Amino acid sequence: MEFRLLGPVEAWDGGRCLPLGGPKPRALLTVLLLAAGKVVSSDRLVDVLWGEEPPRSAHALVQTYVYGLRRTLAEGGGEPVIETRPPGYAALLRPGQLDVEAFEQLVADGRRYAADGGHERAAECLRAALALWRGTALGGIGHALRGEAARLEETRLLVLEERLDVELALGRHAEVVGELTELVRAHPARERPRAQLMKALYRLGRQTDAMAAYHEARQALADELGVDPGPELQELYEAVLRADPSLASAPPPQAEPEAVPAHLPRGIADFTGRDKELGELAALLTTPSDTLTVCVISGKGGVGKSALAVKVAHQVTSAYPDGQLYADLRGVTGSPAPALEVLGRFLRALGVPPTAVPASVPECVDAYRSALSGRRLLVVLDDAGTEQQVRPLLPGSPTCAVLITARRRLAGLDGVKVSDLDVFDTEAGVDLLARIAGTERVHAENEASERIVRLCGHLPLALRTAGARLAARPHWPLTTLATRLADERRRLDELTAGDLEVRASVGLSYRGLDDTAKRAFRLLGLLGVPDFASWVMGALLDVPDPEGEGVLERLLDAQLLDHIAVDAAGQSRYRLHDLLRVYAAERAEAQEPPEERAAAVTRALGGWLWLLTSAAAARPPGALALRRDYAMARPLGPEVTDGAAGDFLTWFNAESPALVVAVERAAAMGLHEVACEVAAALCSSSFSLDTRFEEWRRTHESALAAARRAGDPLAEATLLVGLGQLRYRQDRYREARAFFHQALPLLRAGGDTRGQAVAVAGIGTACREQGDLVEALVHLRQAGEAFRSLGDDAGVGDVSRLAGSVLLEQGEFEAARVMLDDALAAFRRLGSRRGEGITLRTIGLLHRAVGELDRAEALCARAVVLLREAGDPLMAAYAVQALAKTRIRLGVDDAAILPELLDALRICGRHGDRFGTALVERTIGELHLARGRYDLAEEHLGRSIALWEQLDLPLFRARTLRDLAAVREATGDGPAAASMRAAAVAVFAEFGTREQGE
Repeated sequence: MEFRLLGPVEAWDGGRCLPLGGPKPRALLTVLLLAAGKVVSSDRLVDVLWGEEPPRSAHALVQTYVYGLRRTLAEGGGEPVIETRPPGYAALLRPGQLDVEAFEQLVADGRRYAADGGHERAAECLRAALALWRGTALGGIGHALRGEAARLEETRLLVLEERLDVELALGRHAEVVGELTELVRAHPARERPRAQLMKALYRLGRQTDAMAAYHEARQALADELGVDPGPELQELYEAVLRADPSLASAPPPQAEPEAVPAHLPRGIADFTGRDKELGELAALLTTPSDTLTVCVISGKGGVGKSALAVKVAHQVTSAYPDGQLYADLRGVTGSPAPALEVLGRFLRALGVPPTAVPASVPECVDAYRSALSGRRLLVVLDDAGTEQQVRPLLPGSPTCAVLITARRRLAGLDGVKVSDLDVFDTEAGVDLLARIAGTERVHAENEASERIVRLCGHLPLALRTAGARLAARPHWPLTTLATRLADERRRLDELTAGDLEVRASVGLSYRGLDDTAKRAFRLLGLLGVPDFASWVMGALLDVPDPEGEGVLERLLDAQLLDHIAVDAAGQSRYRLHDLLRVYAAERAEAQEPPEERAAAVTRALGGWLWLLTSAAAARPPGALALRRDYAMARPLGPEVTDGAAGDFLTWFNAESPALVVAVERAAAMGLHEVACEVAAALCSSSFSLDTRFEEWRRTHESALAAARRAGDPLAEATLLVGLGQLRYRQDRYREARAFFHQALPLLRAGGDTRGQAVAVAGIGTACREQGDLVEALVHLRQAGEAFRSLGDDAGVGDVSRLAGSVLLEQGEFEAARVMLDDALAAFRRLGSRRGEGITLRTIGLLHRAVGELDRAEALCARAVVLLREAGDPLMAAYAVQALAKTRIRLGVDDAAILPELLDALRICGRHGDRFGTALVERTIGELHLARGRYDLAEEHLGRSIALWEQLDLPLFRARTLRDLAAVREATGDGPAAASMRAAAVAVFAEFGTREQGE
C-alpha cells in the first residue's frame, strides 16, 4: 500500500489506484497521513473539513468517512491503516508507504552529500526527490489544508533551487539555462533562480543576456512588490558589469575521498547493565577469525536488543577502520526491507555511483561482496525477520563481521553465535529507572520503584517509558505511577511516552503471526494464567494436542511465549510475559466475540476438571464429595490424564497457580457453572490432601460471588459448604459451622440430598472438635443415613469413622468398634487407601484405649504406611502421633519415637495445622514425662496448652493439663498438681468424656 500526496491525493495497492471518495474523505485521510503515528483529535478533523461553521452532524460524518476509508483500504489487505485512539484517530504507516516521507529522506541525503562536496550524488538524490511530484500537492481535497499545500509547494521550489545550485557547481550551465529561463518566467519575483540564470548566462559568454535578466528582475519586483532587488542580486549585477574573474567559471568539483561509511545510530546515553553480554559480544567481534563472524542478539520486543547492538558496535569501531554499515530491516513489520533496497543503499555508501548500482539482487550481492573484500568493516542489521532476509546481506570476507538483532534466534544461519537477551533483574531495572527519572528521587522511594519494575515485567522498553513519564512529571511521587500501572486495563496506556510505546512494540510481533497463532495468543491472554502446560493450548483452540503444540512452537519462535521449565510432573510449562499477557487480553476483548471467549475459557477449565476428577477416581481420597457428576469436564488424552493420576500431588503442585487464576477469571467472566464445578472438585480432591488455604479461599470466594450474581442458589450452597470445610481445616470451628448452617436452607430448597448430607456431616465434625459430643453424634448419624441412601461409600466411610471416634471419646467402645468396622468396609469397597489409613489410625486409638497396645501399634503402623503411599503427609503425621503415643506406653526406646514425632511436628507446621501441632507437642511432652525429663515435658505441654487456648478447645486443653499435673506431681508441687487435675476433671464431666470415669 502506497499513499501519494505530492500531487492528487491517492492510495495505491500494487498497480491499482483505490477509490477514496470525494474531497472531504480525501482531506481527512490527508490530515492523518501528514501526522502519521500521532493522534489527530476529532475536533481538529472537523475544523479542517468545515472550518468555523461545521454542521451539527460533523462528528458523525467524520466517523462515516473513517468507516468508508477503512473499508476501501482493507480491500488491499495488510494491516489496518487508520486506528481509533482517543480522542480521535491515527494513521499507522510503515516506512516507505508515504511519498512525502520518501521526498524528505531523499532531500536530506542530497543536502548531506552537497555539504560533503559530493555534488554528483547530491544532484542524483535531489532529482529523484523532485521526480516524486506529480502536480500540485494535496490535489483533489478542495480548499482544506491550503496552508499545508502552499508549504509543500514552497519546499519543492527550494529543493529545485538547491538542485540547480548543485548542477551549476558541476559546470552544467548549458544543460540548466533553459530550465532556469522557464523557472524565472513562472516565478519572476524569486531572486535566487534569477541569480542562478545570470551566472549560467555569463559563464556561457552571454554577458548582455545576463544583464538583461537583471533588469527584468528589477522591473518585476517593482511591479509586483514595489521594491528593488536585494543586495545579493545587485552585487552579482555589478560583478557582471565589471567582468569579475570570480564569475568566469565554476570551480571544478573536488575528487571525492574513498567512502568510509559511519552509519551507526547514536548510542543511548543512559544505557544500563548488560555488562556480561557486552563483554562477550565485544570479544567475539574483535577476535580474528578465518571465517565471517556473525553474532545474533535475540529476544522479545522491548528487551533492548537494538540498544545493546549499537552500544557494542560503538565500542568496537576501532577494530573496523573501514567503516560501519547499519540497516533497519523492519523484519517484524508488514513491509520488511527488501534485499535490493538495503544492498543499493550499502553500495552507494561504499562509493558506488547510484547509476552504477545493479538492478537485480544477485548482481548487487556480487558488487557488495566485491566492495567489502579485504576491508575491515562492521555490518549491523537491526530487526531482522528471517534467515532468508539476512543471507544476501552477509559479506564474503572474513575481515568483516556482522551483528544482527532479531526476535527469532536465526539458528539457520551457518556458524551463527546467538546471545539470548532476557529482561532485567530488579536491581538493573531500578538502575535504569534512576538514570532516567533521577537517582535521588527513585532511591527515595525504593519500595515504589521496585514495584514499578515488577509491574513493567522488568522489560527495558517498559521501564524506559515509565522513567520518561516520571521525568516529564517531576511532581509525581513514584507511588502515583505504581498505582496507575497496577490497573491492568490501563497499564499499556500508561506505558506510553512520546514515541516510546510498549503496545506498538508488542503489536509488531503480533501482526507477524498467522491467524491461528494470533487467536492462540489472544486466548492465552484472556485466560491470564501465570504459566500452563501444553494441553491448555489445544483446549483453548479446540484442536488436538499435537496441533496445539505446533501453535506453541510458532509463538515461541516469535518471542511471544517463553518455555520456562519441565515441571516435576514431566510437563513442559510455558508463560506469557506480563505485558504481553495484558496486550493479548486487550486483543481478545477487541477481536474475540463474547461467546468465543466464554467457550475457550470453559474448555480450558473443563480440561482441568477432567484431570481432577480422573485422578480422584483413580485414587479415591475418601473425602466427602460435594458432587458426584461434573457435567463441564472436557476429556483429555490418556497421556495427560495418566500423568495427573500417576503422581497427583506433584501434578497439582505444578498446576495449582494456573488453576486458581483460571477459576477467578471464569468467575469474573460470569461463567459460574464451570467455576463452581472446578472449585467443588478442588475441595473434594486436591485441597483435601494439600492444605492450600489461600488458594482454597480465592477459588471459592470468586466462584461464590459469580454464583450469587447469576442467582444460582444451589451453586451458592455448594461453595458455602466448601468454605465451611476450609474453616474446619483452619481450626476455625465456629465459622465452619456458620457456613454449613448458611448452606443448609438453600440445599433443602433445591432438593440436594448429597449437599445436605455433606453440610450436616460438616456440622457434626466441627461439634466433635469443639467437644460437643452429643450434638456431633446426632449430626453424624443423620448424615450417615443420607449417604447410605445415596450409596455413597466415601460419605458412609467418612461419617462412620467420625461417629466411631465420638463414641470412643464417650467410652462407648463396642458401639465405636461397630461404626469403625463399617467405615473400614466402606473405604475398602471404594478402594481408598487414604480412607482406609485414616480409619485404621482411629481403630488403633480404640485398641489403645482398652489396653490392647500391641494391636494398637500394628494398626497405627499400618496406617502410617497407607497414608504415605496415598500421598497425604498431614494425615500420615497424625498416624505417626498415634503410633508414638502407643509406643510410649509400650516403653519403646526414644530413638524409635522422638525423630518421627519431630518430623510430624514439622509437617503440621508446614501445613498450618495448629490442631495437629498442638497434638504432637502434647505427645512429645508425654514422652519426656514418661522418661523423667520434666523440664522438657513442661515446655512442650505448655506450648500445647497455649495452642488449645488459641483454638478455644477446652477438652483438649484439659487432657494436656492433666499431663502437666503429672509433671508437677513428679517435681514435688502437689498443690499445683491437684488444682490442675481438678480443673481437668471438671471439663471431662462437662463434656461427658470417658476420662471422667478413669
